[in-house]
Amino acid sequence: MIGLDTNVLVRLLVADDPDQTARAQRFIAARCTRESPGFINCIVLAEVVWVLARAYGYSHASIADVVEDLLSGDDRVVEHHDEVRAALADYRSRRVDFIDAVIFRINRARGCEATATFDQRAVRLAGYIAVR
Repeated sequence: MIGLDTNVLVRLLVADDPDQTARAQRFIAARCTRESPGFINCIVLAEVVWVLARAYGYSHASIADVVEDLLSGDDRVVEHHDEVRAALADYRSRRVDFIDAVIFRINRARGCEATATFDQRAVRLAGYIAVR
């Protein structure tokens, strides 16, 4: 297994640099297989979502589709797969930002009774509590 960084995934997704896109495609084809998948950790996933939204203007639905694709490929493994999949359902319902949903789902899976935040949008997701 080999870890994949944000910039490699972004090149694959947006294909805005022909040279780097081709290099990333060749690398993934050669090194990321069902037997030896590429690993996407949650920090990389958060960065990918942020870059697609902020730098490339991807829509909510497009970001959800990208995350779904990353979760579905057999040549990659996403850290906290089950929690990320549950967070994706929360995100698709538009109740909370994707990363807030991932934080909540991972914390819940690790036994946290709630996640404390100042973020008023995040408290709309059951399991977050507002710090007052």
